[in-house]
Amino acid sequence: MAKEYLVNKDPKKAFMMSNEAMVRGALEADVKVISCYPGAPTSEILDTFFLLRNEFDYKFTTATNEKVALETVAGASMSGFRALTSMKSVGLNVASDAFFSLAYTGINAGCVMIVADDPHCHSSQSEEDGRFFGPNAYIPMLEPSNPKEARKMVKTAFEISERHKSIVVIRTTTRVNHQSGIVETEALNRTPFVKAKWSEVGENYFTVGETARQNKFKLLEKVKNIQIEFEDSPFNVISEGEGDIGILTSGVGYCYAKDACKILKINPKILKIGTPFPLPEKKIADFMKGLSKVVVIEELSPYLEHNAKRIAKDFELDVTILGKDAGHFSEAMEYNVPIVVMGISSALGIKSPIDYDGILKRANDLKTILPERMPCFCAGCPHRATFWAIKQAVRGRNVVFNNDIGCYSMAFFPPLNMTMSLLCMGSSLGLSAGMSQVLEDDVMCVVGDSTFFHAALPGLVNSVYHNLNITLFVLDNEVTAMTGQQFHAGTPEDRGMPEGKKRIIIEDVCRGIGVGHVAIMDSYDVKNNVDIIKEALDFKGPSVVISRRSCALHGDRIKRRTGVPIVQNEVDKSICKKPHTCIKDFYCPSFRFDSDDRAARILPEICDGCGVCAKICPFGTIHPIGEEAPGREVKQ
Repeated sequence: MAKEYLVNKDPKKAFMMSNEAMVRGALEADVKVISCYPGAPTSEILDTFFLLRNEFDYKFTTATNEKVALETVAGASMSGFRALTSMKSVGLNVASDAFFSLAYTGINAGCVMIVADDPHCHSSQSEEDGRFFGPNAYIPMLEPSNPKEARKMVKTAFEISERHKSIVVIRTTTRVNHQSGIVETEALNRTPFVKAKWSEVGENYFTVGETARQNKFKLLEKVKNIQIEFEDSPFNVISEGEGDIGILTSGVGYCYAKDACKILKINPKILKIGTPFPLPEKKIADFMKGLSKVVVIEELSPYLEHNAKRIAKDFELDVTILGKDAGHFSEAMEYNVPIVVMGISSALGIKSPIDYDGILKRANDLKTILPERMPCFCAGCPHRATFWAIKQAVRGRNVVFNNDIGCYSMAFFPPLNMTMSLLCMGSSLGLSAGMSQVLEDDVMCVVGDSTFFHAALPGLVNSVYHNLNITLFVLDNEVTAMTGQQFHAGTPEDRGMPEGKKRIIIEDVCRGIGVGHVAIMDSYDVKNNVDIIKEALDFKGPSVVISRRSCALHGDRIKRRTGVPIVQNEVDKSICKKPHTCIKDFYCPSFRFDSDDRAARILPEICDGCGVCAKICPFGTIHPIGEEAPGREVKQ
């Protein structure tokens, strides 16, 4: 969207993505401190705050991980400044230690967390239902269905947070975060940023022993008061309908339910829950009174369904509640309109006017004629070159390769097939610690530069402390590439980093904690890198190999901005003997088979001119456009 809509001081209608709308809501709430770690589907929140950092006087930081991000905004809130953080569902796992304790201590100024679940695992290693964090931690939670609600909920969440001295979570899902629509903004009435003094706070925040025990009683009373307030929340909306059938839903499920009812030509009563914790139990009970059936539409776990059944029992309601338990809906994957139509049809015993099963079957039949296409690294990605060198170096050795979370996770796919495990950020080191003590194989693991700072350091310290035979590859491409090329603690200063940041050198950290063998290599120098990798594998004790090159997308963007030409490569077919090494082993997406002669060719619109393919071509047939192939001299 246009930047002007985010910075405009006056009320205005604008077309926004929910992630942008939530930023606007925070700005309208006069947020003063923002700290986030990037992770889809929330990355645009971080990116938008970064984009606007010079337009407003808030303090913005990209934290090393989600725990640090939450603690940063909690500290600001305790000091009297409204603060916000955002993260994906698995990020809250990282932050949960602080999250649970902050429920006990409480906060001061409004403190809001945006936490996005990722049904269907679009960009996550697992499906998680973040709604359960609310009741487990006794933290209030709101859930929007669209961008309009998202802006309003964030702004209101600051008020709720201050009123009850509690963090407030905005729970979203991928289809809400990336949904766009018309948003009616409110006025920006921001106050100047002026530092305070702790002596002015007049409060301490700690929880241990008897204090923790007393805090628990206060927390329970706080949740009761919030529940009373949520009974009248405007975010819990009842749409009146006809008959004795009702639909209970929340989030994007409400959008699907409305569309499904139009298709099925039914008009049931609908309750959309915008406050998943604490639930407005009386409102839900009042909604279900007089209904014979209630269909619950919610992605992931049967959170609303089970609570509705409990509420129906407590209020002695004679109503049948249908959803996942009865098999009408699945707990797996995200929903869409066809899934909801079929679920309602099954639950209510009515026939859908559209044969979605037939449509899906025809679509799957058509897929069988398509060629298999594996996910792969971008053209010019330094990781492709690094993994090619690793594969050459480990030939003839028995190795275990533990992967991690990042672009390099794709080493799992052909033609690399290098992944024995992939769990969560930083886990490659912990898993390797166990394997290295019980296996005869060479144990290798990999992390990216951002993951190194996020979660790998404790595992590396553990490896040094126990002198474990582990080789760690740190793939340093200068940015947090997978989530949109955001900066991190290791990004070089000349890559557009904001002033005042200090780069932390990865190799200095490794040597500082006692790693006995640290090697640095240029990812593109594939032939020489093979020996560097072999030397690291032969070292007894923990060794680290740092493979360094810019993310191809980030580097090309900088070249275009600075006017540096990108010279693509081409194949000299007159000397190509068609071994297809460039396609079968290197698997760069810029390569294609020519259907007429079965020789390889390079698509100039994809190639970024890295030149690695030229280095591995056994016959020297690849060269930059405008130059001669090195293999031509050999042929002559």
